[in-house]
Amino acid sequence: MTGKPPTTHTPAPTTLRDRITQIKERIAAACAKAKRDPSEITLVTVSKYAAPELIRESLAFGLTDLGENRVPQLVQRAAQINEYHTRRLASDGEGFGKKLRWHMVGHLQRNKVKQLLPAVSLIHSVDSLRLAEEIDTQAGRLEKKISILLQVNASEESQKSGIAVGAVVALAEQIDTMENIQIAGLMTMAQHGAAESDIRHTFSRVREIYDEMKFQKIGKQHLRHLSMGMTDDFEMAILEGATIVRIGSAIFGGLSDAAEQPEED
Repeated sequence: MTGKPPTTHTPAPTTLRDRITQIKERIAAACAKAKRDPSEITLVTVSKYAAPELIRESLAFGLTDLGENRVPQLVQRAAQINEYHTRRLASDGEGFGKKLRWHMVGHLQRNKVKQLLPAVSLIHSVDSLRLAEEIDTQAGRLEKKISILLQVNASEESQKSGIAVGAVVALAEQIDTMENIQIAGLMTMAQHGAAESDIRHTFSRVREIYDEMKFQKIGKQHLRHLSMGMTDDFEMAILEGATIVRIGSAIFGGLSDAAEQPEED
């Protein structure tokens, strides 16, 4: 079976408030189906093409986890949005979370690590020992421990970044010895447009690796996240154990000229 799985949700509303409300309702419905508590799920809003005013508006709905695909954009937006957030907290702060967390969800090059680390809370896309070594070195210079997720290429697509399924645990064991890195879990992306059974198989494979890492005590008590699921498949990811979902186009797509560019979340 091939082709994009059918969806039962209604089209995205036309206001940011309504879109966020709809996404939260869909997360809650998926959690109910999986017999999970919605509080277990962290919604990362990926603002890849969103206008800055839309990102600022989104903060008023209690969204505190923000994701970017590119390092320069994350660093620039973190400085701007954090400053705005601080000012709003100082004035009234109604509905605002106390602290913003920035997530690097795109491919990370080693030469961008130094620029990224002061701004980021969680890196989702560590896919090699050399990248981990660079993060460890730069984090040591900052005297900062960096939380990371290992990106797994569980769909086995040649054009995608990520660690091969069979190599994840061994690499995790090596990285877990690094003084300035904390492994917090795993990340993956399912094949776009694949059948539901294939998408869920991709997510379940990563969950199995996560369970093996838990059994071997890799990451210890800090190993608690599965970053799986984007706009088109996050409900399936929740059914397979995701703790973080990364939503971009379902929230911001089409709400500004910038947001109308093609989006992959």
